[in-house]
Amino acid sequence: MPEAHDAARTASPTDPGTPPRGPRHWPMWLAYGVMWSAAQLPWPLQRAIGPALGWLARMLIPARRRAARINIALCFPELDAAARERLLREHFRDVGIGLFEFARAWWGSAGPMRRTVRIEGLEHVQALQAQKRGVLFVSGHFMTLELCGRLMCDHIPLAGMYRRLRSPVLEWAVKRGRLRYACAMYSNDEIRPAMRHLKQGGFLWYAPDQDMRGKDTVFAPFFGVPAATITATHQFARLSGCAVIPFFHRREGADYVLRVGAPLADFPSTDATVDSARVNASIEAMVREAPSQYLWLHRRFKRRPAGIASPYKAARG
Repeated sequence: MPEAHDAARTASPTDPGTPPRGPRHWPMWLAYGVMWSAAQLPWPLQRAIGPALGWLARMLIPARRRAARINIALCFPELDAAARERLLREHFRDVGIGLFEFARAWWGSAGPMRRTVRIEGLEHVQALQAQKRGVLFVSGHFMTLELCGRLMCDHIPLAGMYRRLRSPVLEWAVKRGRLRYACAMYSNDEIRPAMRHLKQGGFLWYAPDQDMRGKDTVFAPFFGVPAATITATHQFARLSGCAVIPFFHRREGADYVLRVGAPLADFPSTDATVDSARVNASIEAMVREAPSQYLWLHRRFKRRPAGIASPYKAARG
């Protein structure tokens, strides 16, 4: 894939690089055109279409539906079967709306959301900003992730960390869209410049609640279930001296609520596993406030401690 490699070489945390060209990319450019057009639809229409789109996704992707059902059962054993199925349906409804929120964040207008946003806890950021101390904002993969990140960028100069997309077209288009509001975007292989950004007093936002399959992981509880968790939060704080702040966001009716928590006290410790468990506990608290908006489609518990089978393989069996 020479074009993808060339684009990767010319891109930087503040520049998406050169868009890929050539006939083999035309189908993805067409798909991007459809997504861009969807992002321009009026917000009331997107809100009306979203639940139907979510229902369609629930019907068409049975493997992800099964993963979401297993995740909900593992994380909410106190719910009976009917309540878990209700949460599953509500989740796919929010997935449908969330697809429009993602597209609007990258390529559309955030005007309708700016009129209804509520932000809590900015005083924590302002105090650290006065100290010229870097801040690592820790969040979870909610359907409001991108849109609320864009809304937060109206108030503070926020950079983000992300995992590169496989499609060179979408990698360029999404990064270009994010750089409309973020001051920089660091991929997960740009650790050194991200660390430098924090050491210089910058603000960096990322979500460490997925199994990244990297070598720097530990098993830490998430809803009481051992989950492979990257230790990057511990490492960033240890090496840069930054503060770590939980950042929660959710859709509440027609409103968007963004809440910045107080910095985690006595963080980091000398134990990466203990710190990773604290981060997971913060994200778990966020999920409990808006469970249907969390990304249950991800196979969060795919990697297991030695001797414990994957719950997803057991379900297929």
